[in-house]
Amino acid sequence: MPVKSSLRKKRATRQETRELDVQIHFMEGLVRRDPAYVDALQLLGDHYTQRGKYEQSLKVDERLSHLQPNDPLVYYNLACSYSLNHHLELAANALEKAIHLGYRDFNWLAKDPDLRNLRKHPLFQPIKEKVRQLKLNVR
Repeated sequence: MPVKSSLRKKRATRQETRELDVQIHFMEGLVRRDPAYVDALQLLGDHYTQRGKYEQSLKVDERLSHLQPNDPLVYYNLACSYSLNHHLELAANALEKAIHLGYRDFNWLAKDPDLRNLRKHPLFQPIKEKVRQLKLNVR
């Protein structure tokens, strides 16, 4: 499952925005027909994030966390959604769970724009220390 991409990297053209809206509409239809269709939900959540629809993306990520309770990427993306929605305590908890479940892309975690709000908050310091310890233990 890909980590959510951020639309902040560049401004979308009108054509790209229309195409993204069509993809969202299509994925919403798939999910209406099969609410447990994990692949469609993952794409839908990513598309919502790209479109700046952070509340909708959060709802999708919360649903995914119930469907895939042991997937570290699901919890990483949930942390991103919480951070984008300024629910920083929940973001910290989800990120800690992602790490506990095995998330290890610490270089991306350190620069992911979706986690910017969390990284600025004191709640991130214990996570940063845990990451540092995990990096030391791996070497």
